[in-house]
Amino acid sequence: MKYLLALLMPMMAVCACLAQKQNVYFLKSNGKQVSIRDSADFIHIVREPDSASTLYNVLDYYLSGKLKMMGKSSTIFPSMLEGISVTYFENGNRKNISEYKKGNLVHKQYLYYPNGRRYTVFDYADLPKTSTAFKFPPMIVECKDSTGVSLVTDGVGYYRGYNENFSRVVEEGQVKNNKREGLWKGYEEAINVSFTETYSNGELIKGLSTSDTNDTVSYTKSRMVIPQFKGGIDAFYRYLGMSIRYPNNARINGIQGRVVLGFIIQKDGKLTDIQVLSSAGQALDEEAVRVTKASPKWIAGTVCGRNVRVSHSIPIIFTLQ
Repeated sequence: MKYLLALLMPMMAVCACLAQKQNVYFLKSNGKQVSIRDSADFIHIVREPDSASTLYNVLDYYLSGKLKMMGKSSTIFPSMLEGISVTYFENGNRKNISEYKKGNLVHKQYLYYPNGRRYTVFDYADLPKTSTAFKFPPMIVECKDSTGVSLVTDGVGYYRGYNENFSRVVEEGQVKNNKREGLWKGYEEAINVSFTETYSNGELIKGLSTSDTNDTVSYTKSRMVIPQFKGGIDAFYRYLGMSIRYPNNARINGIQGRVVLGFIIQKDGKLTDIQVLSSAGQALDEEAVRVTKASPKWIAGTVCGRNVRVSHSIPIIFTLQ
């Protein structure tokens, strides 16, 4: 997982609208938009729905032209995945098969090694629908090594989790009844800290992270906690509702629309790098940026008890009553 974290909503920006009713997006791995194809890590394409469907077809491609992901979305931008999505390694082998509902993982997820063998099966069925804490991983059904030898079977065994390119074990520990149990250890590469964690029936009891310079931080929340506005996202939208001044020119001309903003939530909770990802016209865009820039500080996101910078995006809808 790369930081800046790209959480809650994918950071996607339209770069061109091509002839065959499709939108093309050039993206970095962390979700940041770029205007030049050669500066991107992959290309994201949204195509019109199939006949008798309301879901858009979503495809990601490596710069080599190899398929990276295919799935369906209920929206053009930002994408909100629905149903089955399949991702691929650049060698053409499957990377994972996942199921989504309103952009959230549901049911079982199947992960694979680059050699094509199945690696892990996770189960998202019992996760809470809304939470500021991420469970890593969710229920663990199965885990195998790259030769096919079982490490976790029917939710019991010893789990080993790898980084994105399978070059390093980044977490490991005992699994009982599909849940973490006892002492776990690992390494968060993005912030260069090692950690040890103690679990009971899948619940984190305590964690300790140690940096490469040997400073330590203890934590009792989930290893990763997403940033939030004080009072939650509903409180943030209440702030927007009280603060937005509908542009007079837009009001006179009956202009309405949906602005999607991207921004960075800094380690101190301040919002920076605000940019318009989807425009509703200059006047509405500028007002959305103004009120977001003036937002009170958020509660910063954390990884292993340490504040981190997080990229985020939100839609702001302007409607005339």
